[in-house]
Amino acid sequence: MTLTKRCAAELFGTFWLVFGGCGSAVLAAAFPGLGIGFAGVALAFGLTLLTMCYAIGHISGCHINPAVTFGLVAGGRFPARELIPYVVAQVLGAIAAAAVLYLIASGRAGFDASAGFASNGYGEHSPGGYSLTAALVAEMVLTGFFLFIIMGATHNRAPSGLAGIAIGLSLTLIHLVGIPVTNTSVNPARSTGVALFQGSWAVDQLWLFWLAPIVGGVIGALVYRVLLARDD
Repeated sequence: MTLTKRCAAELFGTFWLVFGGCGSAVLAAAFPGLGIGFAGVALAFGLTLLTMCYAIGHISGCHINPAVTFGLVAGGRFPARELIPYVVAQVLGAIAAAAVLYLIASGRAGFDASAGFASNGYGEHSPGGYSLTAALVAEMVLTGFFLFIIMGATHNRAPSGLAGIAIGLSLTLIHLVGIPVTNTSVNPARSTGVALFQGSWAVDQLWLFWLAPIVGGVIGALVYRVLLARDD
C-alpha cells in the first residue's frame, strides 16, 4: 500500500475519531433528559477507534493519533521516515472533523464554541478543576499505558484478529478515568482540531496536549520494547 493511500486512511480514521468522540460530547453528552454523560462519551471514543481498527487497520495500521505514531517509532514498529506524513494527515483529519462538527453544532440557537467545544484543558478549564501538574501526569500515564496495550495487542504472538477490541476498550477506559481531569486527550490531533474552533484558552493550553501524550506514548512503547525485546 502506498504512503499516500495510508495517509489518506489516517486522515479519514482521525476524522471519524474526532467527529464521533468529540461529537458525542458536544451534541449528546448533556442533552436534556437523555444525555449520555461521561460514560457515553468514553464509549463513543472507544467505539470510533474499535471500528476504525477493522476498517483501516490493514491499510495504515490505524494510528489516527500522533502520540501512537511517535510511540510506534520508538517501539520499533514503524519507520521514522513516515512519521511526519502520518502526523500531518492525522491533524488535517482532526481539523476537518472539528469543522464539520462546528457546522452542525452551530445550527442550534445559543451554541457557543468558546464555552468549550469538547476541548482539553487544565486548571480552571479542567472539568474537575485539576492542576497543570495533575493534567500532565494523567495524560502521560494514560497515553503510556495506551501504547503499552497497543504494542501488546498487536504483537505477533497475540491472538489474531482481536487487537481492535482490546485497543478500543482501552481507549474507553482511558476516557472514563481522564475526562474529569483534562476532558481526556491522549491524542494531540484530537486536541488540536477542536482547540482551533474554541479559539482562546484551548489554543493557549494546547502545548500540554502535544507534549504529555507524545512523551507518555514514547515511554510506554519503550517499556514494552525493553521488557519483551527478546521475544520480538
